[in-house]
Amino acid sequence: MAKDPGRVLIFDTTLRDGEQSPGASLNLEEKLAIAQQLARLGVDVIEAGFPFASPGDFAAVQKIAENVGGEEGPIICGLSRASKPDIKACADAIAPAPKKRIHTFIATSDIHLEHKLRKSRKEVLDIVPDMVCYAKSFVDDVEFSCEDAARSDLDFLYEVIESAISSGANTINIPDTVGYTTPSEFGDLILNINKNVPNINEAVLSVHGHNDLGLAVANFLEAVKNGARQLECTINGIGERAGNAALEELIMALHVRRSYFNPFFGRPPESPTPLTAVRTEEITKSSRLVSNLTGMVVQPNKAIVGANAFAHESGIHQDGVLKNRLTYEIIDAKTVGLSDNKISLGKLSGRSAVRARLEDLGYDLNREDLNDAFARFKDLADRKREITDRDLEAIVSEQVQLPEALFQLKLVQVSCGTSLLPTATVTVVGEDGEEKTSVSLGTGPVDAVVQALDSLTDEPNELIEFSVKSVTEGIDALGEVTIRIRRDGNLFSGHSADTDVVVAAAQAYINALNRLVASQGRKSIHSQDDDLAKVCKKWIK
Repeated sequence: MAKDPGRVLIFDTTLRDGEQSPGASLNLEEKLAIAQQLARLGVDVIEAGFPFASPGDFAAVQKIAENVGGEEGPIICGLSRASKPDIKACADAIAPAPKKRIHTFIATSDIHLEHKLRKSRKEVLDIVPDMVCYAKSFVDDVEFSCEDAARSDLDFLYEVIESAISSGANTINIPDTVGYTTPSEFGDLILNINKNVPNINEAVLSVHGHNDLGLAVANFLEAVKNGARQLECTINGIGERAGNAALEELIMALHVRRSYFNPFFGRPPESPTPLTAVRTEEITKSSRLVSNLTGMVVQPNKAIVGANAFAHESGIHQDGVLKNRLTYEIIDAKTVGLSDNKISLGKLSGRSAVRARLEDLGYDLNREDLNDAFARFKDLADRKREITDRDLEAIVSEQVQLPEALFQLKLVQVSCGTSLLPTATVTVVGEDGEEKTSVSLGTGPVDAVVQALDSLTDEPNELIEFSVKSVTEGIDALGEVTIRIRRDGNLFSGHSADTDVVVAAAQAYINALNRLVASQGRKSIHSQDDDLAKVCKKWIK
């Protein structure tokens, strides 16, 4: 692949780096649903996971490689450290994909070399060509990342990059791993790499960055101006710590300000050719799907996809927009998929209408899941006159969590009031099908429910977040509950919606507990040491 593909390639890492957001762990079915939507969105590369990290990650990457993309779809990529066991696991996981990539990395900053890798610069320079060549023996498409490049010695960085390209790397990724740089600094870094690496024309230059200082998107746009042609980003900007560069913000900045960026691609300012291959009308669907499945609520004032992104409160603004939307709006809401739904769903709606609407929203359910979702839809339609897209998203987002559910909620009943002690009666069905019931008191109805569930499930944890919001307007609106719990320093989220917020809270807590249980035995790997190969001996081919 040439250095400049003539546009910006979008490398989505929602399923890898995005999933590393505290409490945002996804199961296999959830990952597959997001990957299918990313393919509809039109991203160029899906980084599906870190196959060596756990058998669960391996299975998810392999499932996505088997089911998503195809010859005309996105490249399916797996991440690996620069070690043979990692690369072999990655190659095996992505093998079913028609278009596949191994993304391998090693740190290059002195602080990482000294305190994390405990290796010298020379040792790293010896590892890079060996591991890139090893990855190249499995696939034609290899990406190499210099972890913590933004804090690396430049001369050493140039040497590592040149070696990686000479060994067969098609893409070179420059990460601002800790979100430390400013736009001008990051732009200069990309410019200097282009000037000082002799064979840089043989690879696509990519960037990856975190938002610790709120500068990730600005850094990336400056990098584009200086020759970066692949952007590694996530839906809603989710990711470790303060998150990653937000895909939707990058895409719409390049879309709205195309005339500004065109000259950096050798085009006339007025050229109408898009700078990315992303289908912008799929942005809102993608955002809501990721938000619902991770339980990470999008802030109302979030650019592009926030609830207030196209809302106008000021009378002056409202007057201007009514006369001409361009007075206060630089983006047509329909461009990002916020168009009115022409299909009215209610209690008389049939399965076909519900299935069609769910497919429009990015959900591709199998027959069994559709039956369950339709039953929940009918139940809601008996209590709510009109079902909106947000209602549908809320009631179906839990469905993909069910295959791994150890605990299932069967009954919730509470009594509370000004002269009553809040009391909850809860029945849970365990993995063996046995029903257990508990009655507990609490400081409020939700606390009573949580106390009862804790006594039934015997999974000690600390509840650190409980939030409730209305999905839509009106007295009959669904209440959407997000719960986060913590054990041994790890966060697990649960998400649910119901017209009864106490029921929603109970189900959200059960979902969080199921994630906690499912995570037991999973080992997170971020260091470069090779002695962890034994973790995967049973499942690496």
